[in-house]
Amino acid sequence: MPAQQAGIRNESRLASRLRGGDELLTYCKCRFAEVLARPVADGGYGKRAPQPRSGNTVADGDVVIAAITSCTNTSNPGVMVSAGLVAKKAVERGLSAKRWVKTSLTPGSTVVSKYLEAAGLQPYLDRLGFTVAGYCCATCVGASGPIDAELENRIGRDEVVACAVLSGNRNFEARIHPAVRAAFLASPPLVVAYAIAGRVDINFEREPLAINDDGEPVYLRDVWPTPEELSRSFEFAADPALYREVYSADISSKNPLWKGIEQVTGDLYPWDERSTYIKEPPFLDESLRHSAFADILGARALAVLGNSVTTDHISPIGSIQPSLPAGVYLRNLGVEAEDFNNYGARRMNHEVMIRGTFANVRLRNLMLPGVEGSVTVHQPSGDRLPIYDAAMRYATQRVPMVVVAGEEYGTGSARDWAAKGTRLLGVRAVLASSFERIHRSNLVGMNVLPCQFLRGTTAATLRIDGTETFDITGLHDSVTPCGKVTLVVRRNDGVEEIPVTLRLDTPAEIEYVRHGGIMTYVLTQVTRPS
Repeated sequence: MPAQQAGIRNESRLASRLRGGDELLTYCKCRFAEVLARPVADGGYGKRAPQPRSGNTVADGDVVIAAITSCTNTSNPGVMVSAGLVAKKAVERGLSAKRWVKTSLTPGSTVVSKYLEAAGLQPYLDRLGFTVAGYCCATCVGASGPIDAELENRIGRDEVVACAVLSGNRNFEARIHPAVRAAFLASPPLVVAYAIAGRVDINFEREPLAINDDGEPVYLRDVWPTPEELSRSFEFAADPALYREVYSADISSKNPLWKGIEQVTGDLYPWDERSTYIKEPPFLDESLRHSAFADILGARALAVLGNSVTTDHISPIGSIQPSLPAGVYLRNLGVEAEDFNNYGARRMNHEVMIRGTFANVRLRNLMLPGVEGSVTVHQPSGDRLPIYDAAMRYATQRVPMVVVAGEEYGTGSARDWAAKGTRLLGVRAVLASSFERIHRSNLVGMNVLPCQFLRGTTAATLRIDGTETFDITGLHDSVTPCGKVTLVVRRNDGVEEIPVTLRLDTPAEIEYVRHGGIMTYVLTQVTRPS
């Protein structure tokens, strides 16, 4: 296969996740400086322009994680060979990764290692710190592992906008690492370049990647592979024998450790109450099998959120913080913080996942302006609590809950736990200006009612701040797809009634809700006498 057909192009591009949206950038220095200084209320970080770097200080824009990762990107031999060539040329010119950058390489297949070794490129990646950490999901799903503890403390103390650059599929806020506030998606060769530069606020065209030991400036163009270099190295990646060797093999026979894993047998899974990873899920418990078609009266807002709340805000997949409810739960079971793993690994334990719902460290609940994290205000006490603790208090008090949000609620990954966790917290409905398609469907499947404000009406125009109580009336068994129900907002100074659209879009979705959710509906169908 010609190198050009394999996706190798002699250009550099970068996609960013900065507050304010996504953008495809050739160079991000100006964009980063602009968003850094923009007020928080306008989607920025509200900080001064980057200050000069000196000594051991960590500065806004510093790259603390550089990861060649993702089953998608690493399945493209062209960009992987290109990364290896950038590493080779950089090492030959005396460059190295900056000491504060955590580097890693996690290909989706062992064949990547085979052709990088055959081409003689892996040793150069190793020299820059891009040693193979495993053949698995890693940074892309928040499994970045820890960064240097002292570095992380300085980032938190000085409120630094630390950055990650990764060749992954996901860069949602706080997914990559709790200390990372801006994450950039880049091609594997650019990941190598940013590891060497150590910062994102660099103009690769005009500024050198680094100064080598001989005092010579080395630019990106000096280490970027030529078409001829790419073609020569790509011949190794195009060798069919490597792929046959890997994909025709029986993994379990090649690695005897697989057969050593204890396996359970029998028709029914033997749930182990001592397990902190796998617990019997509660989704078919009697308490969760009731129709949602009953008016919601006297509800409180568990959170009032803004626009573009992602499923990672709702149900993080990354590391578990010891101070948050999920971490406290695990510590009480005798699990040490170093063994917490992450939410993705513990997703079969609903006790962890419910405590992790809305536990994103960058969540901004408008009930607490200027505050980030999984916190809310319990009403009417005014107590400031973790969202999980507030939900449990409302449940004890038999107070129904709603979540209020803006546009594009549930955008991002189609993560089922974003809906599951919402349901298990006891949230009856989500009131939003618009919903991401899949998350809306998942909410319906979990018997949480998606209610959409009509055009021109938002939580902001209604002045919702979380002190109100809410009724949603008209939730009767004869609703029709996308029918209207009434939201009643009660404040100390009066009552306001607002029509909203009940986003049950099909007769099938109405049936799911009538049965208490899709799982109960399916159970009813399979157990019905023939």
